[in-house]
Amino acid sequence: MIAQRTEGASPWSDLAVLLAWTLACTFIIQLVVLVLGALLGADLTALVNPDTSGGSSIFDYAVLASGSIGTFLIPAYIFQRIRPSFTVFPSTQWTDWKAYLFGLGILLSFGPCMSLLSDWNMQMTLPESMKGIERWMRAQEDSMARITENVVMVSDWNRLILNILVIGVLPAISEELFFRGALQQIFARAFKNEHLAVWVVAILFSAIHFQFYGFLPRFLLGLFFGYVVLWTRNIWIAVFAHFVNNTSVVVLAFYYASQNKSYSELMKSDSYPIFMYIGSLLLSMGMAYLFYQYAVKKRFYGKRLG
Repeated sequence: MIAQRTEGASPWSDLAVLLAWTLACTFIIQLVVLVLGALLGADLTALVNPDTSGGSSIFDYAVLASGSIGTFLIPAYIFQRIRPSFTVFPSTQWTDWKAYLFGLGILLSFGPCMSLLSDWNMQMTLPESMKGIERWMRAQEDSMARITENVVMVSDWNRLILNILVIGVLPAISEELFFRGALQQIFARAFKNEHLAVWVVAILFSAIHFQFYGFLPRFLLGLFFGYVVLWTRNIWIAVFAHFVNNTSVVVLAFYYASQNKSYSELMKSDSYPIFMYIGSLLLSMGMAYLFYQYAVKKRFYGKRLG
């Protein structure tokens, strides 16, 4: 089980320990990268004023990689080391390839619905009294879009491999071990309710990216990853699905850049007939139900619906 007890361990004290290590590791590793970048003559101003015309540098990749490693991977690993009695990184029957196929199938079948929800989220507006907040949110979104464009819109293979590593592999491993591993396990003990833990962690997972106009689809991804871990007790299925989700964007951006298409064209969502969205929803729900029943049958998860 993800939620386990150990002598004298408080989940809230564990949360404080995890957050303390997160702040410490983030500060130290980012500082080291910045110092090394300055010594090697990197343009540090590009971090606060990204220029889409210049593309990304090796220093940009180092900053992105250090963010994943320092903010998520190392703190989660340290937490597992200092709390060895907890299964922070569950891997029950991790070689069961059918479970990975179920996870991938749900992710792909929900794609049209995810695209529709993303469009709805992008059209979000706030009341007139909150227009200042809305302008700030838009500015944050535009800044992240410029940074993302600099990194993903590449047409050479070396940069594609770097993008797969820095955007696909590292975030998938680091964020899943931190959110669905350490954090979800802590909240499951704190709330004594694993379902509530999944939802709270999904909210935090989406909010921490500071992309408010992509909050809803990322929140749903967080729910999906969380329930995958809850049902299978195998965090590597969530890591695999997370990797596929991120890498598909990287590969598609590479294709668009190779065809001299723009980032705005990449981000433009396709429009489907209504029956496609209904079919996507029903298919993904059906696959999720079958996935759950498979997890119960294989004794990953010990409860049945109803």
